[in-house]
Amino acid sequence: MKTETNDVAVSHFRRLLSYDDWANREVITALNKIELAPPKSVKLLAHIAACERLWLGRMKYEHQPLPIWPDFTVRESAAEIAAMPARWRDFLDHLPAEGLAAGISYKNSKGQPWTSSIQDILMHVVMHSAYHRGQIATDMRDSGHEPAYTDFIHGVRTGLIE
Repeated sequence: MKTETNDVAVSHFRRLLSYDDWANREVITALNKIELAPPKSVKLLAHIAACERLWLGRMKYEHQPLPIWPDFTVRESAAEIAAMPARWRDFLDHLPAEGLAAGISYKNSKGQPWTSSIQDILMHVVMHSAYHRGQIATDMRDSGHEPAYTDFIHGVRTGLIE
């Protein structure tokens, strides 16, 4: 049963995933400006791409096609990341009847069984990516490069996130 509260919450997650997409693309742009991107930053970006796909796959009860730490180039990560907005939109457009509160049963990377709500998984996805983007920013600075400016409020203030 669709409710107004659920519609507001889904809209909120659409906005957070829009931020996530924008921030990931900003990181890709920053890494692409460097002739030889720092290997740790490239690895963290690949992890972000793979984990977003992993969590979406878990919620759709699909087999995970990627390892959680793939050996991707920036270009390969960018391709995975570019596909995610349409996948997230489709997922949110076809939520189960229980909406964001629906429980999803899955096994974590250690093979342990868990059940989490869709809303908690979506929040985890956004926060997990932000955490690793912060690590990328630190690594880029430590390597003498200018990282992307991916603060949420910056995206909102500049109209990059609606």
